[in-house]
Amino acid sequence: MKTFLAAFAIVIGMQVSAQTKQFFTVNADSSKFHLTVEGASHLAALPLKCLQQEYPNKTSHTSEGNEDHLRTPKQMHPAFYGCFDWHSCVHGHWMLVKLLKQFPDLPEAAKVRAAISLNITPENIRGEVAYFKSLSKNYERTYGWAWLLKLQSELTNWNDADGKRWKAALQPLCDTIVNLWMDYLPKQTYPNRTGVHPNTAFGLVFALDYARTVNNKKFEDAVTKAAIRLYGKDKNAPASWEPDGTDFLSPSLEEADLMRRVLGKAEFVKWFTAFIPQASLEHLTQLPVVSDRSDYQIVHLDGLCFSRSWCMKGIASELPATDNRKQLLLKAAVHHLNASLPNVTNGGYGGEHWLASFAVYALD
Repeated sequence: MKTFLAAFAIVIGMQVSAQTKQFFTVNADSSKFHLTVEGASHLAALPLKCLQQEYPNKTSHTSEGNEDHLRTPKQMHPAFYGCFDWHSCVHGHWMLVKLLKQFPDLPEAAKVRAAISLNITPENIRGEVAYFKSLSKNYERTYGWAWLLKLQSELTNWNDADGKRWKAALQPLCDTIVNLWMDYLPKQTYPNRTGVHPNTAFGLVFALDYARTVNNKKFEDAVTKAAIRLYGKDKNAPASWEPDGTDFLSPSLEEADLMRRVLGKAEFVKWFTAFIPQASLEHLTQLPVVSDRSDYQIVHLDGLCFSRSWCMKGIASELPATDNRKQLLLKAAVHHLNASLPNVTNGGYGGEHWLASFAVYALD
C-alpha cells in the first residue's frame, strides 16, 4: 500500500514515473490522469471492506417510539446499512459500479458483484422505501438523495445483466426520492450554503444529472427553475471565509458547478465573474490544512480537496480559452487532487469509508 500511495505523487508539469504509470495514464501536459486497473483495485478494496460492516454506525434516526428507537441500522436500512452511514454506503455502491463499468476485468469484480447483489434486492429496497415513507421523509435530504440518484444514473444504460437487475430493484426507491424532492423544491425558500451534507447546490447537481440521464423532463425543469430562483442573482460570494473546519464541499464552487449546468456559456461567464471575484477565486486555490486525519470531522478537509478539484475542472470547461481563470482553475484542480490522493487510506475508518468515492469522482 505504501508503494501505491507514493505513486499518487503527481504535480502538474512533472515527468510521470514508471511507478506512477502503474496506477494512472496521464495526459501529455499532466492536466488529467485516469486510474489503471491496479489503482482501481486498491480503491475498490475500501468500500468492499465496509458495505456489510454495520458498526460503528451514525444512524441520524428520528424515533417514533420506544420500539422504533431500538432498531439496528440493518433493520432500518436493509440495503444501505454499512460504511458508517447511509449516504457513504450508497456512494460506496456507486463507486464500485463505476469501477466495474470502467474495468470489467477488475480482480475484485466477482466480490464486488456478490456484495452489491447481497444488498440491492427488491426486498431490501422495499424496506428502504418504507423507511422514507415514515416519519423520516426528510432523512438524508438532500445529500443522500443525491448520491442515490447518482448510483442509479451510473446503472442506467449499462448493458450488464447484474446492472440491469440492480437498476430495476433500485427504481422504486429512486422514484420515492424524486417525489420527495418534487414536493420539497417549491417549499425551499432559501438554499443551504453549508460546506457539509445539507448543501443545496451539490444535491441539485446530481439531481439534474439524473433527470437528464433518465430523460425526466418534469424533474429537470423543477431542478433548473429552483437553481435559477435560489442562485441566479447571487453576487460577491464570501469565498474568503472558506473553508469551515469540517467542510468537504466548497459552498461557492458547488454553486458555480450547478449554475454552469443551467446557464448558457456566455450567461454563465457573466454570472461567474460577478459571483466570485478574482481575489476570492485565488483564495480558493489554496490547499486546506488537514491537521488530524483520525478525527472524523477534520478529515472532511481531504474530501474538500477532491470536491474543489471536480468543481474547478467543471467550471474551467465553461470558460473561454483566453480567460486567465481557466488555467488557474485547471492547475489548482490538479494540485488539490494531488494533495489528497495519497491520504485516501491514511485516516483510518473515518476517512477510508467514504474518501475513495470522492477520489474516483474527482478523477472522472
